[in-house]
Amino acid sequence: MPERDATDIPTDDPRPDDLRRAPSLVLVNTGPGKGKTSAAMGVVIRAVARGWAVGVVQFLKSGAWKTGEEKVGKQLGVDWWAMGEGFTWDSTDLTQDQAVAVGAWQHAKDLIRAGGHQLVVLDEVTYPLNWAWIDLDDAVETIRNRPGHVNVICTGRRAPAALVEIADTVSEIAEVKHAYKAGIRAKKGIDY
Repeated sequence: MPERDATDIPTDDPRPDDLRRAPSLVLVNTGPGKGKTSAAMGVVIRAVARGWAVGVVQFLKSGAWKTGEEKVGKQLGVDWWAMGEGFTWDSTDLTQDQAVAVGAWQHAKDLIRAGGHQLVVLDEVTYPLNWAWIDLDDAVETIRNRPGHVNVICTGRRAPAALVEIADTVSEIAEVKHAYKAGIRAKKGIDY
């Protein structure tokens, strides 16, 4: 961590002179640290506060899981689909997990193309993309050719280069320190 230094206080405006508005954006939250989905949920809250229709498609989290973000999202009127099969290391049939991911992608693709939501979150989509369970070219084309008002957030580790390329904003979340490394289990209300 850098040391504190009062001489580092910004006094010049760092914003570019030629800022313009965009009809929609693609955001990617990636990296090895925890908090990619949590960051996307912050945007979900902003979008709901602005009266946007929001949809979340989760590619690994199962509908049987009871997560805090899903509970509050539904309370806020977010359309929510937890369509995954859970952690791959717990799977007894990865072929089934792949088929479920393909179905989740078809649902997400239809959701994006329909244009009924101003924000669509594709939570943990990078995993099935990296495992070639979902066609990367199809995903990139769908996101690139989305209706002009549809914003998309993709989360997950190791975002594919083609996804990074079409994104307007890419945030890499690094792990500096995490309770897991000290043997502390995930905490309800903090981690899920």
